[in-house]
Amino acid sequence: MLATSGISSWRFPPASLCLENDEVHVWRASLALTTPRIQSLLQTLSPEERRRAERFRFQKHLRCYIVARGLLRTILGGYLGLEPYELEFCYNSYGKPALTKTFGGETFRFNLSHSYDIALYTIANRREVGVDIERIRLDFAYEEIAEKFFSPREIAALRALSPSMRQEAFFACWTRKEAYIKARGEGLTLRLDQFDVTLAPGEPALLLGANGDQQEASRWSLRMLTPGPGYVAALAVEGHDWRLKCWQWPD
Repeated sequence: MLATSGISSWRFPPASLCLENDEVHVWRASLALTTPRIQSLLQTLSPEERRRAERFRFQKHLRCYIVARGLLRTILGGYLGLEPYELEFCYNSYGKPALTKTFGGETFRFNLSHSYDIALYTIANRREVGVDIERIRLDFAYEEIAEKFFSPREIAALRALSPSMRQEAFFACWTRKEAYIKARGEGLTLRLDQFDVTLAPGEPALLLGANGDQQEASRWSLRMLTPGPGYVAALAVEGHDWRLKCWQWPD
């Protein structure tokens, strides 16, 4: 299956994980785990990750951080045949995480995102990836946010929709833009209004242009993901010759 827009089918993974060069894997996981499971995941974190965890003021944020990082280590360790605590991470100048060279960081790419009680992880070989998930908030001032941060082309596309369709379109646009920014790994230096994506319900997920550079737009694939009721998500992948597999974490 080549990269296209469509509905995600989440399956439980096989006993032995294998990531082919033309595959992109996305994992969906619940962050609402039991206290014993959270304590087990805490033991997989590095000393630096534990120090960061100690800085969270609220228990819900602390638990979310431990689970999100611990599952990341567990999933990556499954591909590499290593214990989760053995993995080492590094960060680029904009804060995007990667595995160190010792653990295949030059070829193995990943990204993660979480919202409320769902986390998504994406993994690929030799191609940059980014993922974003958002829970639809009914009280969110999406029209004001769009006017402030979206590109003129996207604002016009949003206004052209019926009012009943605009909320869904806003979150589709937001997640696609965030996924692309995360795949690029340049942080806030890449402004949301510097590139255009599709947003209309039923429209294929596409990067339409980046500062007028059509060549840049052609380098990337966007894919809509369906993580669950009340959530919207998107995946950005470098290149087009890839197949998507969606796995459900069994916890």
